[in-house]
Amino acid sequence: MVENSPHTPPRQMRIPDDEWLPFDAAAKAQGQTRAGVVRELIRWYMRRPGAKLPVRPEAGPWSATDD
Repeated sequence: MVENSPHTPPRQMRIPDDEWLPFDAAAKAQGQTRAGVVRELIRWYMRRPGAKLPVRPEAGPWSATDD
């Protein structure tokens, strides 16, 4: 599937900024986009043939929590 395909409708999800914004940095650290990582996770979750969990980046600023 081509990223940003004109035939793929946009989806909405509610994700807090304190997770969504660092997720962007973590995805970029792996040379990916948030959308690409989410699609990989969905394919893996549904057990699609050949689907694998995306590789996680090493710990970084996105790993810290305020807890």
